[in-house]
Amino acid sequence: MVEDNADTTSSSAGKKSREGCPDQPQPYPSSRQPEEWEMEKSAQGPPGQPGGSRLVGSSCPQKNAEILSSQYGINLFLAGLLLMFAWAVHAVGISKQELLSYLITIMLIQLLWMLWYIFRSYTQRRLIQEKDTHAGARWLKCGITLFAVITLILDSFKIGYFIGFSNCLSATEGIFPVTHAVHTLLQVYFLWCHAKDIIQSFKTLERFGVIHSVFTNLLLWTNGVLTESKHLLNEHKERLITLGFGNITIDLDDHAPQCNCTTTLCSIFSQGMYYLYPFNIEYHILASTMLYVLWKNIGRKVEHHHQYKIPFKFHGITVGTIFGLIVLISTIAIVVVYLIQIGRSKIKSELALTMFYLYAISVLTLMCAAGIVALLIYRLEERSMDNSKNPARKLDADLLIGTASGSWLLSWGSILATICAQAHPKYTWYNLPYSILVIIEKYIQNLFIIESIHREQEKVNDDIKTLRIVTVSNQSTLSLTPSYKEIYNGAADMDNGKFPYMFNENIYMRERSGGDGFDEVRSQASSPVRHSTSDFSLYSRNSVNNKRRILKNIAAFLFLCNLSLWIPPAFGCRPEYDNGLEEIVFGFEPWIIVVNLAMPFSIFYRMHSAASLFEVYCKT
Repeated sequence: MVEDNADTTSSSAGKKSREGCPDQPQPYPSSRQPEEWEMEKSAQGPPGQPGGSRLVGSSCPQKNAEILSSQYGINLFLAGLLLMFAWAVHAVGISKQELLSYLITIMLIQLLWMLWYIFRSYTQRRLIQEKDTHAGARWLKCGITLFAVITLILDSFKIGYFIGFSNCLSATEGIFPVTHAVHTLLQVYFLWCHAKDIIQSFKTLERFGVIHSVFTNLLLWTNGVLTESKHLLNEHKERLITLGFGNITIDLDDHAPQCNCTTTLCSIFSQGMYYLYPFNIEYHILASTMLYVLWKNIGRKVEHHHQYKIPFKFHGITVGTIFGLIVLISTIAIVVVYLIQIGRSKIKSELALTMFYLYAISVLTLMCAAGIVALLIYRLEERSMDNSKNPARKLDADLLIGTASGSWLLSWGSILATICAQAHPKYTWYNLPYSILVIIEKYIQNLFIIESIHREQEKVNDDIKTLRIVTVSNQSTLSLTPSYKEIYNGAADMDNGKFPYMFNENIYMRERSGGDGFDEVRSQASSPVRHSTSDFSLYSRNSVNNKRRILKNIAAFLFLCNLSLWIPPAFGCRPEYDNGLEEIVFGFEPWIIVVNLAMPFSIFYRMHSAASLFEVYCKT
């Protein structure tokens, strides 16, 4: 170990000396040939002139391509968004046929680009291509595959619905689900095989292709959100009368076909589709985020760091998993009762709202407490932050803050409505602590997740790593403690179930010389410091393991809680719609607009938080 430290010191000193002497020849990088290195040096200009002028000039077209492609994607998205708005408000001359034709066209363009990219990658499969190891994690690909499978079931329901009403539906309503199913299959394959790619050729063309794919998925996500929101809004208008809000005009926005179904399964298809839309919505938003990371990685120079594999182990998270599963099962029961009771009568609706608020307040309180404990553990640890460039990690942090703003907007609206309302039914007072806890919980959880994903991989303390004892035994230096990799990876050998360097109050030391090894046993009495040193190593290991165990249980608990809190709004349990207080204070239409804009971000926040917490659990 002393020799290793000496080597490190000498290498760092050599690095400083080379930096201080610019005329000294620099070694060739291992990944480049000498000719390439000389060409790059010549491109930087002579030593006496400002270097890198030609490199900066060559990067300008790529920067322009990034700006142009992003503007193209935004205009593509805005055009589709305007078509959706026109269809939603029944604009003259704009029907669902025009909207679906636009979506089919952009999906076909993306299909052509993906086929071209896959074919070009196959022809260049023997070339070494750089990869972003942080992008496209396997568990994320598995999650998007699950959502894609349910999306394919949704497409099959749409095809069956079109067959039943084919006499009065346009052909685009049958072409759309077929095109969408093919698009889903090819896109999942593309993401599995190419999500980690760092594109270095045809960069301008690829930027437009990838950004087109990003905004195509965003438009499909928006279309799913709009369709589901219109369905839920119709149900909500019917419920308001049962709560006694007769002054709100009920005008159902019905897009039902104007003919009879030719099969007996149309009602099953029409009702079943709306239970599958939440998974379709999550599929498209996850696909757009993965494609956005691919777009950001185009032309990127990767910093080669040692990458740690992040395995998934279920060991040691019993407490967090049990409490999380209790919350999950309770959530499903609450949602079922809520959807059955709400709208039946005024009393049943008020009881359903009170039940939901009490349940949510309890869960959010536990989540706040768990997040605070995790942050306190982080404050007790001394670990540096990883500030290296990482588009996937930066996007995760930005999405957490951005999507949390949706539920914060709803919470502040509920707080103002509760304070300013003239009449307060009893159940509405539970809305105040619920809304405050939503704000606080997401604030704490965001801080915990963002700090977790920015923390460096766990390293051993220098005192443990360099601690040695010099023993006069054949003029050799014996290592008392196992290596830091053994301590922190749990790979130290266990002799008879005891600490490998301690047995029967003696210190067991192993020294290898060349290929042959020999063991020596020394009495503890000959060196009193050895016992304390081994105790110190064992104590440090136990302390770290206890902290890791607590953090893993917290991450598992928060993971299951976020999945639980994703279920109610995704499947129609939305007290922001049903309590009626905000609609009286702000007005029916303004508040409905706010809810329809903010709710999709609030729903996505929970799923994205669950994905981030799973990553935190694996890294801890």
